[in-house]
Amino acid sequence: MTSVSDHSLHNSSRHGFAPLAIARIKGAQRVNQIAVYLIYAAIIAFMVFGTIASIKAFHDNQLLYQLFYNLPYALVALTIPLTLYNAFIIYRYRLNQTSMVIMTIGVSSIILIGGLLFADTAWLGLASWLGVAFLFKVSFKRFFNFLALADLPENDEITENNKIITPTDAENTPLQD
Repeated sequence: MTSVSDHSLHNSSRHGFAPLAIARIKGAQRVNQIAVYLIYAAIIAFMVFGTIASIKAFHDNQLLYQLFYNLPYALVALTIPLTLYNAFIIYRYRLNQTSMVIMTIGVSSIILIGGLLFADTAWLGLASWLGVAFLFKVSFKRFFNFLALADLPENDEITENNKIITPTDAENTPLQD
């Protein structure tokens, strides 16, 4: 039997998503934006410290070499827990295909762990994690675009000068050149 609170909860949902779910997805989108910023910071750190370390006067500077070599790895590694959280949110609310989420996280994890165990390097595995945050960024953007489009008037209505015209009215409206 449906109670009054169930009706009010159902009425406040947007296109089948509860307000708490939408708030959780927005929070995950903000977390993903932090991951994207960390990736940008890693790329910039690699370029800046690599350029400075390549200058002849700084060839023997160990600090610059360590910043060039380790800082981008550390910044990308910080995105891994953030993207795992986003993967759980995307999987939970089915914002992307389940197989796509599992494949993205699985392949990136296997490459990272395989590189650390067998090749004694993490660069390829961490490079695969770069794409995960951007894939999730697109998933969040598509979800919120869906919510925005679903809030618009029906698809068979045409808006003109803030006036809604039904398809029957549109047939009687003369074409303007």
